[in-house]
Amino acid sequence: MPLGIFVVRRLLFSVLVLFLVSIIVFLVVQVLPGDVAAMILGTEATFQDVATLREKLGLNRPAHVRYVEWLGGALKGDWGTSLRLNQPVAPLLLSRLRNSAVLAGLTLLIAVPLAVGLGVFAGLRQGRLADRVIAVLTLIGTSMPEFVWGSLLITVFAFWLRWLPPVALIEPGESLLQNLHFLVLPIATLTLVMMAYTSRMTRTSMIDVLEKPYIRTARLKGIGERSVILRHALRNALVPTITIVAMNIGWLMGSLVVVETVFSYPGLGRMMLFAVSNRDVPMLQMTVLVTAAVYAAANVVADVLYAYCDPRVRY
Repeated sequence: MPLGIFVVRRLLFSVLVLFLVSIIVFLVVQVLPGDVAAMILGTEATFQDVATLREKLGLNRPAHVRYVEWLGGALKGDWGTSLRLNQPVAPLLLSRLRNSAVLAGLTLLIAVPLAVGLGVFAGLRQGRLADRVIAVLTLIGTSMPEFVWGSLLITVFAFWLRWLPPVALIEPGESLLQNLHFLVLPIATLTLVMMAYTSRMTRTSMIDVLEKPYIRTARLKGIGERSVILRHALRNALVPTITIVAMNIGWLMGSLVVVETVFSYPGLGRMMLFAVSNRDVPMLQMTVLVTAAVYAAANVVADVLYAYCDPRVRY
């Protein structure tokens, strides 16, 4: 199958997945405990006040009518108004999405090359001291969750050494580029966990490829070890790593909720937590849908790269 047709099929499948996600998100949000109108007005509101607000918000209409209106508005760029902040959801969400994209992007730029390099280095030295040391360090990295790493880094670098701020309190309107020191500890936390897992998978893949018959054949032909590694082994070893990196992007979206909360970072994860705790339905629905769209896009990119490296997966 040509690569172009493969890409189109994957995009259409992703659109179908997002459509199903939108239905699930809408239904789940509708069954959340509590009355939205009552929560907005507080405990001192009268029954009539709650009924009036429910009518104003359209909560008395059938669910399928509200779903069609919500999805149609979202496709047209109308993402609704926050019930708690009384502001349009779109600019709030896009601002937080940009902050999370900076955090996730810098993490990927640092973690992926380090993980691949460390995995290849360990795979080429299988069973040696360096391989064993890396195996122990990466095992520790994968064994500790994000909030433990975050708390540990805050204790050492913020409270003991006083080198970096413990939280990322970036004021509205301030540029992230002017406050890069706030990003060091959150990026380090995400990098430590992500790099450990990816490097272990890269090491395993590298060892598996080095034992293939075509690698032995290349060496018997007298091809230099550097060429064998770079031209024959590395490309095939990186194919499964691409999938692992794509899966890690999905993990990264979930970990942002934890890390942004630990460091008080103004990103999409904290916005989602705010929407859930305040039952801000319009903000919660769009935050989950945008997160799902980012995850789906990452999977499409990974599948296309996978298909480019290994044409067999197109069929």
